[in-house]
Amino acid sequence: MKAELIELMARVVQVLQINMRWMTWNLFLAFIPLALSVWLFRIKRGRSWVWWLGFLVFYAFLPNAPYLLTDIIHLIDDIRTIQSVWMITLVLIPVYFLVIMAGFEAYVISLINVGYYLHRIGKSQWIIWMEMITHALCAVGIYWGRFLRFNSWDFVTQPDALLTRGVEEILGKQPLVIIAITFAILVGLHWLMKRATLGFVSQKSKSIVIQPTNMNTNSHNAG
Repeated sequence: MKAELIELMARVVQVLQINMRWMTWNLFLAFIPLALSVWLFRIKRGRSWVWWLGFLVFYAFLPNAPYLLTDIIHLIDDIRTIQSVWMITLVLIPVYFLVIMAGFEAYVISLINVGYYLHRIGKSQWIIWMEMITHALCAVGIYWGRFLRFNSWDFVTQPDALLTRGVEEILGKQPLVIIAITFAILVGLHWLMKRATLGFVSQKSKSIVIQPTNMNTNSHNAG
């Protein structure tokens, strides 16, 4: 029994070590657009050619954040490898959940930052359209990445392949169905997590405002 447990633990560690490589890399790619969204949309700056270049890079890398949702397929392979309900429930699923949700939260915050920018320049009515168009573009990007194995830097290294094979492949019936389903998932999950994120930020802001008020009231009573 003890030998079996040690063997199982060793297998779990081995699987996690393998997963950490692509998980770390995919999270790094997911946080690139998040960092760019702060630089582009939260810091007041003019829209120079550098800004527009950053904007293009932002949208080129943005699909990497929700792309982590598709990494759930690796969990299926890991479950077959480990075959332990407890290890799967207590180790694998929590790790996958945290990584996938971290990537998608980067996507949500990135779009919140874009919405903040549109609101600041007086284009609040564009926010919903921006979100829908972004979801559609990311659904296509996710399909390209998962099924055609394109990367964000292929926009520079092989743009001809993206414009020919990439466009040609998504015009089939099956790709369009997959992209439509992905789009629906992005819309629904983004709607939920955006409200949760904004609700958390709003609640934290209120607590920061209330705390000094209470401190002032207490010090006044003490006097």
